[in-house]
Amino acid sequence: MKVTVLQLNTEWGSAAQNIERAERLITQSPGSDLYVLPEMWSTGFAIEPSGIAEDEADSIALQWMRKAAREHQCAICGSLAIKSDGYRNRHYFIDGRSGTEQYYDKHHLFSYGHEDQYYTPGAEHTIVEYCGFRLLLLTCYDLRFPVWARYSDRLQYDAVICVANWPESRQNAWQILTRARAIENQAYFIACNRVGSDATCQYRGLSAVISPIGKTLASCRPNVEESAIACLTLESLHHLREKFPVLGERDIF
Repeated sequence: MKVTVLQLNTEWGSAAQNIERAERLITQSPGSDLYVLPEMWSTGFAIEPSGIAEDEADSIALQWMRKAAREHQCAICGSLAIKSDGYRNRHYFIDGRSGTEQYYDKHHLFSYGHEDQYYTPGAEHTIVEYCGFRLLLLTCYDLRFPVWARYSDRLQYDAVICVANWPESRQNAWQILTRARAIENQAYFIACNRVGSDATCQYRGLSAVISPIGKTLASCRPNVEESAIACLTLESLHHLREKFPVLGERDIF
């Protein structure tokens, strides 16, 4: 599976401009099976969603994701600030080949930044099956909670997709935790972060695709709007899990 992470310099509150940016990055990196956009890629991290979040029924960002996935015959994922039975930080996975879509509502809302005061948390995991892979969807702050993402008999997957607005001030944690989640779960980790700035934070990016042993397969440069491409194979993943069966010895509580 060919994966491209799109490290976007998000323009605050401007879905139209952010769609243009995303389209340009996709055009520069054609032919991928999956394109991954950051958290709240169409607006920036809108803690207070009133006037920023779109209604799900007529979201131009969501409509674009559907259209682009269909036209490029690929899958596109990323989260949006959406009004749907309250406000949701909703991570969409749009499969343009089958015409299907799934979503994951961010479970761990960022209480430090008061996200929990405006958004409704999700209560369920979402695993998408695509190109033979089982893909676990996560969003930003979820990365800090290993139990939520722990591979188990109930939660079996091959790769994690984590979309984020992870600030430069905590960049060290981003780089360490993305690798930790990959290693401890023997899974690929696809981590897409933004660059640029908003009213409160600077964002350095450092989006990456990480192997199940914590090796960087592809990465974006810091502070640059660009994409990075990696090819993932189930054969190498299965070989690792069979040769070094750590998951079989995991703790079960």
